[in-house]
Amino acid sequence: MVGKKWRKAAAVGIAGVLAVGVLAGCGNSSGTGSNGKMKIGVVQIVQHPALDESNRGFVDALAARGLKDKIEIDQQNAQGDQSNLRSIANRFVSGNYNLICAISTPAAQAMANATNQIPIICTAIADYENAKLMKSEKMPDANVTGTHDRGPLEKQVSLIREIIPNVKRIGIIYNSSEINSVVQAKRLKEVCVPLGIDVVELTVNSVNDVQQVAEGFLGGNVEAIFIPTDNIASSIPTLMSVANKEKIPVFGAEVGHVKSGVLASESISFYDIGKRAGQMAADILEGKKQIRDFPVEGAANSKLYINKAEMENLGIQIPKSVLDRAELL
Repeated sequence: MVGKKWRKAAAVGIAGVLAVGVLAGCGNSSGTGSNGKMKIGVVQIVQHPALDESNRGFVDALAARGLKDKIEIDQQNAQGDQSNLRSIANRFVSGNYNLICAISTPAAQAMANATNQIPIICTAIADYENAKLMKSEKMPDANVTGTHDRGPLEKQVSLIREIIPNVKRIGIIYNSSEINSVVQAKRLKEVCVPLGIDVVELTVNSVNDVQQVAEGFLGGNVEAIFIPTDNIASSIPTLMSVANKEKIPVFGAEVGHVKSGVLASESISFYDIGKRAGQMAADILEGKKQIRDFPVEGAANSKLYINKAEMENLGIQIPKSVLDRAELL
């Protein structure tokens, strides 16, 4: 139920009231609303398919644990605005919310800066250590933990090489103000160096810069382009209009990119990492575990997706070995 609060459920008798009371005592008890329900704040930096899927997975996990009628979820979207994030964080803290779910690195940083008391479960974050959310992902040392969205970059590069065997230059475009994107660019270069592949980096300050900046990939500068999990995902059609001028194959970090027009992706499931974050949150709300009991986790598996229309548009011959293991969209 992304974007909406659950309504107040009807009273179901003394036993139900007692059950709610037990759960409320496991979190920040002062955060319970007048209806006796625990208050859960969910915030994401901006609306786009990957983050929305993480949000949906988180909410579904709480419902699957039987918490739907025992909690009140306050869904907030910062619309890409840092000042909005700060306002949302202050409201969650002043309202003594029992738990916060932060979706994306900027959202997590804003929430962590606002409170060191309320448990914060995060998802869709590339690197908790580089984002200064904790010293070690293996041993959370404060009130923050969750799931990361690091995709299998080795598999992504291997896929590019299967489709473009002689690739020597891969372009990457991202928002330089997003630490998660900076980390992904660094890791892409680390994967490519032993393979003799150069990485051409282009950065933007906002989605409005994508078209002009992406022109830098033209003129034979790259044989392929990779898009990390970055908020420029909303401008994929703009990027594709540039790349298709020279029939440059574009690869994405996740399936939402393929649905938006890129050629292919070896993608993790953002729904699954959101769901796992929800399961962590449920354990905390039920008093079974604490933040420090949860090392940061990632997706266990990935799946290959190919955009059939873009494949035909490029006129590219994709090996049968690749097509046989792919889902065509």
